[in-house]
Amino acid sequence: MLAHQAAHEAWPLIALGLFLLVGFLAHVVGQRAHVPRVTLLLVIGVMCGPHVLGLVPDGVIEWFPTVAEVALSMVGFMMGERFIGKQLRATGRVVLLVALAETLGAALIVFCGLMLAGAPLGLALLLAGIAPASAPAATTDVIRESRAAGPLTDTVLGVVAVDDAFGIILFSLLLAIAQSISGAGFSGAELLGAAWEVFGGIALGASLGVVMAWVSGRAQPGELTLIETAGFVLLGGGLATALGVSYLLTAIALGATVANRAKHHERPFHAIEGISQPFLIVFFLLAGFEFDPSGLATFGLIGGVYVVARTAGKLLGSKFAARSDGTPPAVRSYVGWCLLPQAGVALGLGLVAAERFPEHGPRLLSVLVGTTFVFEVLGPIATKIALKRAGETGAAKPSAPESSEQPSDRP
Repeated sequence: MLAHQAAHEAWPLIALGLFLLVGFLAHVVGQRAHVPRVTLLLVIGVMCGPHVLGLVPDGVIEWFPTVAEVALSMVGFMMGERFIGKQLRATGRVVLLVALAETLGAALIVFCGLMLAGAPLGLALLLAGIAPASAPAATTDVIRESRAAGPLTDTVLGVVAVDDAFGIILFSLLLAIAQSISGAGFSGAELLGAAWEVFGGIALGASLGVVMAWVSGRAQPGELTLIETAGFVLLGGGLATALGVSYLLTAIALGATVANRAKHHERPFHAIEGISQPFLIVFFLLAGFEFDPSGLATFGLIGGVYVVARTAGKLLGSKFAARSDGTPPAVRSYVGWCLLPQAGVALGLGLVAAERFPEHGPRLLSVLVGTTFVFEVLGPIATKIALKRAGETGAAKPSAPESSEQPSDRP
């Protein structure tokens, strides 16, 4: 009995250790095979998850919501650094145009494609509202793993930082239209809820960012910067969840505010970058555990049309928006290919839609499970190839530990 209890208590540490070692092996194998680490981790997660080999206890899968919030909050904070002074003025217009165009393009082409395929009107509207959602964690992980830097990288990071905000608003609008068509009446509450989720998250992040920027300018560099940064990022994520606003947008606004107001703004971002990696590895593995491959069996015509139409919408919309004078050729040619990954945000919106429309719920979720798997496995590969063809991989210098540049907090 005692031995069984001890084994049960030891399992979480054993699991975490194995997760990190699997992440290490995926990184090594991915570099040699030229396959993104994200793709390998997701496939490993699916194979080891409860729906295939069942090598992972159910209790481990329950970590997913918390790990996802921590990992995505850290990713959002690092993405916020892109919204800084000169860099924002140089890419801001292109970023906003591309984000808006690929959001509308994906939604419009998915809707038209599904209607031509004979999908019910309500289901077509719901999937069109979900189509623009992206996967910032997968995209940024590929960029970091490839050490990419350049105009395309800057534009992609800016777009994935804002397109989910556009997507949430558009989804809420289409959800309200679908309710009106179904006879439930147009619900302005959906739009108000979307506005609160987006703008409330931005306001919360900016407010915390002002305080954090003041602290960051006075704290000594070294270990205290890591503690301070992690504290603010986790506090922001927790408050966002409690207030019902987007924790991803909260983290992005927090990072953007610190980047523009802190005296030594680079210190917090260097500090959080290192500790985010273990959380991202666990996050991608757990995301793989969540996938049920049986959903691929019901993929069908609607799933195939969704994949093709969403891809076409992202590519055509972003290419149209980036064709203005002064946009680098690499951005015009490849930005759309870097925006294909789709994961947690899409599934979250799908759960909301399934709850409101139970008649479409099973079909909608089965399509999303299958298409999310496709986009999350193949999307990072497309991103890596696009960055390589743009000549931006390997351009960034490896991040040096902050302690090697600054004195320690210790006396």
